[in-house]
Formats: sequence, structure tokens, C-alpha cells
Amino acid sequence: MWQYWLIIAGAFMIGEIMTVGFLLFWFGIGAIIAMIVSFFTTNIIIQTTVFIISSVILIFATKPLVKKFLNQKTVTTNAFSLVGKKGIVIQDINSTQGTGQIKVNGEIWSAESENEDGITKGTEVEITQIVGVKTLVKPLPKTVSHV
Repeated sequence: MWQYWLIIAGAFMIGEIMTVGFLLFWFGIGAIIAMIVSFFTTNIIIQTTVFIISSVILIFATKPLVKKFLNQKTVTTNAFSLVGKKGIVIQDINSTQGTGQIKVNGEIWSAESENEDGITKGTEVEITQIVGVKTLVKPLPKTVSHV
């Protein structure tokens, strides 16, 4: 009977390679544990019970740990990496007319004011959100220099 458990384990491992969920791996390990149990007993009910229990325990014990490590490596990319960055208004932002552009990281983006107020050219702004292909911005407080 151990040969069947080995084939089942192999099938789960191949299935794991073909998917991205990292779930079938634990069923493959459970099948290997059931294969080891098959050396000691020929009772298929005991082997199947060991397979199910060990697979469920492995999933619940290790899935949160795997998620923790996978989520740590997530890096914000593309347009969403602009949120929180500062830019300069290069065309007056007028929410009524739907006009306005900013320059940030050497790129020009269409912009709207976060609170729908107008923002004049040359004002330093912070990007608060990306909505479609436009940036939502808020003006930064002007610093007063004492000379």
C-alpha cells in the first residue's frame, strides 16, 4: 500500500509546482506520513485518518508562518509607490475644470486636489492617493524663512 501513498504524495507535489497557493505541499507531506504508517499497519482507515489529521495540522500550524514571510517581501511598485512622495505643481490644479499637472521623480502626472481647492503652479504638494491615472494631492505648508 505504501506505493499508492508515494504516488499520491508525488501527485500533490507536482500539483504544488503547477500552482502558486502553497497548499498542496502539506497534503503531499501528509501522504508521506501516511506512507510511513503503512509500513506498520495495513488498515486503510488508519492510514487515511493519519493522512487527513497530519495534513490539517500542518496546514493550520504552518500556513500563518508562511503568510508572514511572504507578506514581508511585498514591495510597493509602479504608481502606488508614489503615494507619500512630494512633487511640484507645473500646471495650476483646478478641480472645476479638471486641469492640473505635477512633476514627481522626473515624471509628469495629471493631478487633482484632495479637497477640491485650487493649487497654483510652483506649489509643493504631497501625493495622498492614486485614482485611476491621476494623483490626488494636498499642498504642503509653506515654510517661512527668516533672513
